[in-house]
Parts: sequence; C-alpha cells; structure tokens
Amino acid sequence: MSTNIQDILAEEAESLLAYRCTGIPRERLHVPGPDFVDRIVSLSDRNPRVLRNLQSLFNQGRLGGTGYLSLLPVDQGVEHSAGASFAPNPDFFDPEHIVELAIEGGCNGVASTLGVLGAVARKYAHKIPFIVKLNHNELLSYPNQYDQTLFAQVDQAFELGAVAVGATVYFGSEESRRQILEVSEAFAHAHELGLVCVLWAYLRNSAFKHEGTDYHTAADLTGQANHLAATIEADIIKQKQALGNGGYTALDFGKTHPKVYDELTSEHPIDLVRYQVANCYMGRVGMINSGGPSGKDDLHQAVRTAVINKRAGGMGLISGRKAFQKPVAEGVKLLNAIQDVYLSDEVTIA
Repeated sequence: MSTNIQDILAEEAESLLAYRCTGIPRERLHVPGPDFVDRIVSLSDRNPRVLRNLQSLFNQGRLGGTGYLSLLPVDQGVEHSAGASFAPNPDFFDPEHIVELAIEGGCNGVASTLGVLGAVARKYAHKIPFIVKLNHNELLSYPNQYDQTLFAQVDQAFELGAVAVGATVYFGSEESRRQILEVSEAFAHAHELGLVCVLWAYLRNSAFKHEGTDYHTAADLTGQANHLAATIEADIIKQKQALGNGGYTALDFGKTHPKVYDELTSEHPIDLVRYQVANCYMGRVGMINSGGPSGKDDLHQAVRTAVINKRAGGMGLISGRKAFQKPVAEGVKLLNAIQDVYLSDEVTIA
C-alpha cells in the first residue's frame, strides 16, 4: 500500500481501506477493468463507433488501459459565472489553459462548453478526448432560476471532433421531465453519430432540504437518479458522492423498500456509494463521482472521495475546481493523487 494514501486518509485509513461490503457484495457487480468495453459495453445496443470512442477515453492519460477515468470538467464559467470560477487563477479565462491542464494532469478527457472546446479544437481535439457539455444552468438571469438550457447541439460537438457529449438533468425539479425528454433525444442522436453520452444526474428541489438535513446527496434518492440516467442510456453517470441516506423516508414521498436501509446499505460511506453503483445496472453503466468545490483540505478530500468511489465499484472521479482554482503545479499534483488511487493494486473493490 502506498504510505502516501494511508497518510492522507489519516485516522480513516483502516476504516476505508479494509472495509468489506456485505449488503451488496462485489461479486454481484460488473466492475471496471481493462476489458470493460469488450466485457460489458459490447453486449449492449451501442454501435461500433460508440465503442471506439469510449475505448479512446479509457486509453488516454495516466489511467489509460485500467478501465478507470479521471476527467477534468470546466463548465463552471457558465454554471457559476466566469468570475467566481476563474478569478482565483485568471489564466483559465483562456480555454487553452483548460485543455493544457487536462493533458499535463494526465486526465482521460476534458469536459467543457461548446465555446471553450470549439475555440481550441483544431489544436487539441486529436490530442485528448473532448466531452462537449450540451446544456447548462446560468445564474445571470435575475432573479436566479435553476434550470438546464441547451447551449449546444449534438452535431456541433461531432463537427469539432468530440468523442462524447455531456448533459445535466435536475431530477426532482419541476423542469425535470422536459429536461429528461431533451436529453434523451440528444443522447439518441449522439449515439447514432457514435458519440459517448455522459449524464450529470443531479437532484434539485428545495424540498429535499428537510428539518436541517440536505437529502440531495442521500444514497436512496441519488441512486434513483442514477437508475433514471441509465434508463435514457447514459454511458457514464456523474453523481455526487452519497453522504447519507433515508431521503424517501424522511420526506415521505415516492416508493422504497425497508431492505434498502436494513440490508442493502449501512452508514458506512462505501456501502452508501455501493448502492449508487448498484442503481447503475450493477455497474454496467460506469459511475464517476464529482470532486466537489475547492477548499482548504482539497488533497485529503479528493483522495478520500477516490478511495470510496473505487472501493464501492465506481469508475473514477471528475474533479474540476479543486484542480483549476490552484497554481497549475498544484492542480496537476492533485489530479495525479486521485489517479494514484486507481493505479494502486492495493486499493481494492470492497
């Protein structure tokens, strides 16, 4: 075991590295690996062009050939405002620095807006896989609205040389059914063209904050969001890592089953994320967790998130602000630390 990983995890090292899942044992999962496209995806209805582009993602960067993904997402210039995102490191107002960080950081691919990737496509589309994010929330509308609007078309992503498209659905929101329809239609067209489809399967509803607890990251609710994402044939699902459970029961809505809480999960973070993976067709659709906002303890939080994701059966991490809101050398170091978790043979699937 890398002593660095143990040192970073500190007092949580034994709990996270030695835990064994029993509710949903690893033998039931379709786990990531070098042969994932051949073993799992080739059995689906995806055409050969999708298989080729997905394999190109898996073959890139420091994790190339492992079946795991380390992605750099930089669409926050639209989602959170360019000033809020890039003022800590103004170089990243320039799209070229975004792509260069992904390359230097050893990532499998870079996910960003049509404008960012289109601005440098002829220089970089053949050097690192592009994932074009099709829709965004934007916070310039006053008062703020929380919805996903299409800023780009699938054909535009295809023409600039992308291997994949991405989109967000705010599951649980009033607008979610329209978003599901828009994204489902976009993904169907993307698959026809051979593009991989990545879904940001986020929850959004003020009612999910109840009696002082935020259930937007509850395992049961995010698990269902993952199941819906798999239903519209996302190839990769991006999800916030589960931080709790019991959303259905606390909010007293929808349908669930006591075994979800009594047998399939526990309070252990790996069990909670294992339930998220189980809802991705037991891992037939890869789940990557988001890295979260930048803060004072980024290295520890990033490595911890990666260890939990990998041990739960996840496919990797997509970390943006923790990397690009720092000097480049520090951002590269953080991305490499995440990747080291997936490269370690001793960080096993629980």
